[in-house]
Amino acid sequence: MTQAEALDAFRASGALLEGHFILRSGLHSRRYFQCALVLQHARLAARLCAALAEKLRGVAVDAVISPALGGLFVGHELARALGTRHIFAEKEEGKLVLRRGFAVGQGERFLVAEDVVTKGGRVRETLDIVRAGGGTIAAVAALVDRTSSPPDFGAPFHALVRMDVETFSADRLPPDLATVPAVKPGSG
Repeated sequence: MTQAEALDAFRASGALLEGHFILRSGLHSRRYFQCALVLQHARLAARLCAALAEKLRGVAVDAVISPALGGLFVGHELARALGTRHIFAEKEEGKLVLRRGFAVGQGERFLVAEDVVTKGGRVRETLDIVRAGGGTIAAVAALVDRTSSPPDFGAPFHALVRMDVETFSADRLPPDLATVPAVKPGSG
């Protein structure tokens, strides 16, 4: 699957939105990827994640971990495509933690999976969980990389779609966005 085909899938499912959005990072943007709208279609989610898994060919992975909620389906489908287990971290008192009996094994090689990366904060929190548990990071993967420059996660970073989407701080909005009400459409 090419980037153009993946973007077509996002557009067709209504997952690539245009307007004025407030991202989880607090930044504002004209475009928003609501991955849940594309991932609600199980077969399409499997195809997108299988295409992302193809980019990981040759990366030795023992398990996949993702931050909840956005990375859950991506992590699960990547684990299916890679033939390994999937665990997830979730918020507890404002911080990502492992719960439900999930654990990181000593020396276990993890792929960290996310739906969209803008600044990489949740990915970094998840990397910290793996390292604190004695695991290692084999790679990081996301359906969408919307960073302005490639983030340094200390491991290879793979994305199915790379799109440089302008972001703005609330005090530096361009005139066209300043006149449009901002929407915070989800967790992304």
